[in-house]
Amino acid sequence: MTHESRPLVAGNWKMNGWRNSLVEAASICEAVAAGGAGTAEVVVCPPATLLMAAARICEGSSVALGGQDCHAEASGAFTGDISAEMLKDAGATYVILGHSERRAGHNETDKVVRAKAEAALRAALAAIICVGETRATREAGDALRVVGAQLAGSIPENSPPGQIVIAYEPVWAIGTGLTPTPGDIAEMHGFIRDRVNEHLPGQGARLRILYGGSVQPANAAELLLVEDVDGALVGGASLHSAEFMAIAGVYR
Repeated sequence: MTHESRPLVAGNWKMNGWRNSLVEAASICEAVAAGGAGTAEVVVCPPATLLMAAARICEGSSVALGGQDCHAEASGAFTGDISAEMLKDAGATYVILGHSERRAGHNETDKVVRAKAEAALRAALAAIICVGETRATREAGDALRVVGAQLAGSIPENSPPGQIVIAYEPVWAIGTGLTPTPGDIAEMHGFIRDRVNEHLPGQGARLRILYGGSVQPANAAELLLVEDVDGALVGGASLHSAEFMAIAGVYR
């Protein structure tokens, strides 16, 4: 991290967690209050079933909450979907959009992600927009082009400063045990910053770019102190407060 922005560490619980899992959220709040995250902002993104209960637990703390997805419309006949306004009403201030699992498993295109990001901004949520390449794409030498196209297609025009966060997910590193080199990460994050600055002039220097590929306590310092890395989008490790805070603790 070499520019002026507050680091952000976000935990994506994915489709995991029951009511008794909220003890982990409470433990994270206690650890953050004790200075365990240093200068970092901490966000927890539980499944929607737990969001309101998590909001009660985190009330009065500096731990923010986020949703894992939202619909592009504010309301309507969309059975099973959740709008950005509903997330806001439940206590969220962030929402993850375009995660690789949704792009692949739900066939979400850049156009769909952009519409959802516009909805997030409409509801005054900060949008964590995910981008990243597959292993085949990287091995073909096409990673920068693909990520550049995702950025251009997914980020709304005239986004307010500070309301967009980018999470870079090397898809081939998620859950595989494989990790890009610090050089690979620095190259991609620098590229993302430059491209976003072209898309949103003047915002590149303030943009927070998270790394999100199998971040664990053992590799957190190596990954998060790379140039142009402003934090992490953490998956499995975020389900356990001790592991999650060990990652956030890089910024103490």
